[in-house]
Amino acid sequence: MIRTDEVWLVLLAGVVGIGAGLIVATMIAISRILHLLLFATYSGDVSGAAYVDPLRIVAVPVIGGAIIGLLGVVLSRRRRTAIVDPVEANALHGGRLSIKDSLILIVQTLISNGFGASVGLEAGYTQGGAAFASGLARALRIRRADMRTLVGCGAAGAIAAAFNAPLTGAFYAFELIIASYTISALAPVIVASICAVAVARVLTTPLSFEIGFAGSLSASNYVLVIVIGIAAAGLGILIMRGVAFTETLFRASRIPTWLRPAIGGALVGIMGLITPTVLSSGHSALHVGLDATFPPLILLMMIVLKSLASAVSIGSGFRGGLFFASLFLGAMLGKLVAWVWVVSFGLQTPPLIIAVIGMSALATAVLGGPLTMSFLALETTGSLPLTIAVLTASVVSSITVRRLFGYSFTTWRFHLRGEAIRSAADIGWIRELSVGRMMRREVRTAPSNLTLAEFRRKFPLGSNQRVVLVDETGRYAGIVLVAHAHGPEIDVETVADLALNPKDVLLPQMNIKQAASLFETSRSEELAVVDDRDKLRVLGILTEQYALRCYNAELDSRSRDSAEV
Repeated sequence: MIRTDEVWLVLLAGVVGIGAGLIVATMIAISRILHLLLFATYSGDVSGAAYVDPLRIVAVPVIGGAIIGLLGVVLSRRRRTAIVDPVEANALHGGRLSIKDSLILIVQTLISNGFGASVGLEAGYTQGGAAFASGLARALRIRRADMRTLVGCGAAGAIAAAFNAPLTGAFYAFELIIASYTISALAPVIVASICAVAVARVLTTPLSFEIGFAGSLSASNYVLVIVIGIAAAGLGILIMRGVAFTETLFRASRIPTWLRPAIGGALVGIMGLITPTVLSSGHSALHVGLDATFPPLILLMMIVLKSLASAVSIGSGFRGGLFFASLFLGAMLGKLVAWVWVVSFGLQTPPLIIAVIGMSALATAVLGGPLTMSFLALETTGSLPLTIAVLTASVVSSITVRRLFGYSFTTWRFHLRGEAIRSAADIGWIRELSVGRMMRREVRTAPSNLTLAEFRRKFPLGSNQRVVLVDETGRYAGIVLVAHAHGPEIDVETVADLALNPKDVLLPQMNIKQAASLFETSRSEELAVVDDRDKLRVLGILTEQYALRCYNAELDSRSRDSAEV
């Protein structure tokens, strides 16, 4: 039914949106309860609280780090692979997410955020929504393309519910989770976002903010907009590098893995004694900071401490994301740049508006979604001129990061793990199209010490196109073309002298991309497939022509599926 009529996919997306809204509302409630109980603050607001008990500021993150560390020890004994997130699921696994693993990540994220680590809940939101969608899709056995769309619907609903912004959630899915925009995917994603927002509004007060702006920005203001975009890109790169550097420091130290989060929590707690804005994701700090007027040194201090706290939290082993931290840091960066601009050139635009531009630009640098942040500005301010300025700053920030760094925070994390993923575009099928799947197993072999006359007698013209040579121990020794061996000008003692590509071999686990690269570098039309590079036991043979034919056939199949969705 879903395959033949897209209306059913839209209805299923609505169910996914409702589920995502319930997940977000539940996580928000748990987080507020934890903050209220652990930090004894009004309404569960920590980062923007006027006063927090200093003992709690230090002790609670340490306890949370100890829990995360012990939980990590237990999990490491039961599982060996990393938890797949929605981007990786859509890029490599056709939208398949483990519900069990996702629940583990959600619990870890809630503990990290609830105990004051400088991380946001947005990663948990999207993981929960996407996992619910993936589980539902697998239960209904729907096809790969539809499953990827539904995973995007789950993430869209989660972000939409978290920020009370359906368009923001929708374009978060298009830019970051689905990695493409199609008319057929528009209706399911939008419906999921709207349903999620409706559920969140009923069950909780969404963590959103509204900023009124009825003015316009002059052409001269766009110089400042571009400067903010470049500055936000620079800060975003420093934060991402800081996370990787912190992880490297912890790995290089002799501190046990289970103890690292507790030490990270202690460092965050010490910074929290200076200002509680470093604690948790920073929702209430952003609400307070947007309306407040801070001296430039205070702004600089908050930017430095929040950046360090986020890097230490994630680098030491806490779970969570940098979405809302980047919003807070971007807003403070915008206010700092606005102050410098006022002193240097004068400024008629309210600093609050510049803060919104900085907030969106830095979030774009970290997340890599310029349209997502532009729609967030539009839905929170209702101002089209401001949205155009935000889009300009976001595009400048995105281009600068891609030019100087090449990754968003999500794809940077994959790069550190050795995964060559630049987006959620579906490349999993390329990995599934392996050499072992394409190779021909029926292959003729001959000893490499066979004389030319014996070879010609054993393999006359027309019997085979090529023969694989093996040495006396059965190891691969090259390929001989039968037609070449029967050439009138050929005069060698053994066929080993005619062997082609004695060192270039394929492995069965290689994918089509790796195989094509080896065909190109070896300048050969056929290569042997061996079990490994040490034993060199011949398993089969693969020709470049057949490999490319398989690739084109699979590509045509994926294109048809995309066109039908």
